[in-house]
Amino acid sequence: MLRRSLILALLVCVGDFCGNSAQQQYPGGTTGITGSAPQPTAARVIGPNPWIPSTQTVPVYTHGHPPATPKLQELPLKGSIAQYGISWIFDKPTRVGQFVNGDWYVVGPVIIKAIAPKPLYGAEIPESELDHMDLERAVSQRVRNGFMLNPPAAMRVGYDSGVRNWFDPSLIQRLPVAMKPGDSLVATISMPKGLVLKPQLWETVERGVDDSSPIRTAAVLTCQAEPLPPDAFRPAFCDRQAKVYLSRNLKRDLLPTFSAKSPPDIGLYVRFTQRPWVGTGFFGFESPVENMPQYGRDFARVVGQDALLLCTDLRPEQKEALLVDFVQVGIDLGGMIRAGHPGWEGFGGHGSGRKLPIIFAGLLLGDDQLFSINKCFQKAHFGEDEQTAYGDSWTGAKVVFTGHRAIDEATGVARAGTGPYEHTLPSTWKDGREKMSESYRRCCTSAAWVAEALALRLMKAERFWDHDAFFDYCDRWMFEDDTEALKKLKLDAGMSEPDWAQEGKTWETFVNEMWAAYRTSPGMPPTTGWIQQHDDSYLRNAIEQARRIER
Repeated sequence: MLRRSLILALLVCVGDFCGNSAQQQYPGGTTGITGSAPQPTAARVIGPNPWIPSTQTVPVYTHGHPPATPKLQELPLKGSIAQYGISWIFDKPTRVGQFVNGDWYVVGPVIIKAIAPKPLYGAEIPESELDHMDLERAVSQRVRNGFMLNPPAAMRVGYDSGVRNWFDPSLIQRLPVAMKPGDSLVATISMPKGLVLKPQLWETVERGVDDSSPIRTAAVLTCQAEPLPPDAFRPAFCDRQAKVYLSRNLKRDLLPTFSAKSPPDIGLYVRFTQRPWVGTGFFGFESPVENMPQYGRDFARVVGQDALLLCTDLRPEQKEALLVDFVQVGIDLGGMIRAGHPGWEGFGGHGSGRKLPIIFAGLLLGDDQLFSINKCFQKAHFGEDEQTAYGDSWTGAKVVFTGHRAIDEATGVARAGTGPYEHTLPSTWKDGREKMSESYRRCCTSAAWVAEALALRLMKAERFWDHDAFFDYCDRWMFEDDTEALKKLKLDAGMSEPDWAQEGKTWETFVNEMWAAYRTSPGMPPTTGWIQQHDDSYLRNAIEQARRIER
C-alpha cells in the first residue's frame, strides 16, 4: 500500500546523517577505483520470500515447572555449529548449548578458527560484486560476510564495506577469534550484488540501490563460563555485563486475553522477531534484511502488532515463541542503551519502534531499569516521544506532531529546519519544510504508532512509557475528523492526501478492529485528552530555544 517510491520522494538529508558518503575519508587509505571504466555487473535475481510463517515452538517454563540445568558433560561436544546459514568452526570440539530462543552459546574460552560463508577482504571480493560504496574505498578497506566480536553500542560497524555512513574500516576483524565468557560474536552474510529481496512490510532491497542495506543475514554466538538452563535468554549482544534472564520469570499474568476478530498469522510475527535485530546504526543502512525491519515506521508496525497479539486470547503455548522472541528483541535494544547507544531520534519515519520492546521486556522480566528506560537513561532518544508534544495545533487539537526532525529529547531544543510546525497555519507553509513534516505525519509515523499505544493501554502500562502526549496523540489520530483540515491543506498548501494517509485508521485490519473493540471499553482511559488543554511549556520552550540559536 505504501509505495517505496513515495517514501523515497519524501526523504531529505539533513546535516551529517545523510551527507555525501563519497566524501567520507578514513585513515589509512584513499579511494580504490577512481577511473570511469565500466565495471562488471552481476545478474539481477529476485530472491525467495524470507517471510514464511515460522513453526518455531518454545516450551512454557514456569517457576512451578522449571527446566534442569545441564551438567557440562551433558552438553553436546561439537566441532562446529550453524544457524541461519552461518557456521562457526572451532579449533577443537567444544561444549555447546542453546538459549530459549534457539541461539547458540559455547562454554569457553574457545577459538573460532573459521566462519562460513568465509569472510572476504580486499581483492578477494570479485570485481563484479563491488557496489558504488566499495568503489569509494581503498581496496584494503573492503569486506564481505564480516563479523564483529563484542560490537560497540554505537553507529559504527565493520560487517560490510557497502554500508553507508556507519561503516568504519577500523572495526574490520579477521580470524581466528578468541572468545572468553561474556563475549558475543555477530557474524553476517552479505547481500550479493543483483539479489532483490523483500524486507519486512517494505517493498524491495537490492545491494547498491537507493538506501538498501548490503547485509542479508546475521547470527549471534555467545560465550558462557558454564552451562545454562534451557530457559535462559541470550544476553544482549552489546552489553558486556552479559546479564542472563530466565523465561520461567516472565510475568505472563501482565498479558490480558482479549478476543481478536481477525488476527494475523502469529507465525509470521514469530518470523519477524526470531532472528536477532543487531542493527546499531540508523536509516537501516546496516540492518540485516532477513532479520529485522529496515524502516522505523515498520519497526513500529511490527512491534505494535507483536504486543497486540500477545494481549489476545491465544493459548499460552501458541504465544510462547512470539513472547520469547519479542522479549529477546527488547533485551538486545535495552542492552544497547545500557552500553551507551544514543537511541533513535525522531527523523521522519526512522526513529520509531524501539522503545516498546524495551519497556515490554522490562515489565515481563521485572527489570525496573528497562521498564523505566526514560528515567534511567534520560539522554536516550526515542522517535515517538520526540515527535509528539502537548500544544495548540491549527486543527484545534491540543497535542501535536513535532515535525520531521522533532525536538531533541536530550536537550529539549527543537531541531532546526523541520521541527515543530503544527502551531502555524498551512497558508504560511511557503518553503516546503512544513509540508514535508505533514507528509511524514501521515505517511510514516502516526498510523504506525497506534498498535503500540493500544497494547500499552490494554496492559495498563501507560505510566511506564512516561510520555503522555504520545497516547493522546494516537487518540487524536484515530478520533479527529480531518475532513475540513484536508480541504484547508489542499486550498492553502496545495496538498492532496490519499485515503491511506488520512486520519481515523491504521493500515492493518487487526489493529483497526482491536481499536474499535477495546479503546472505549469499560475501564479504559478517557479519549478526550487530545482536545483538552495541557501544560505546553515543553513545546513552547523548545521552539523558543531553537529561535535563539538561529539568531
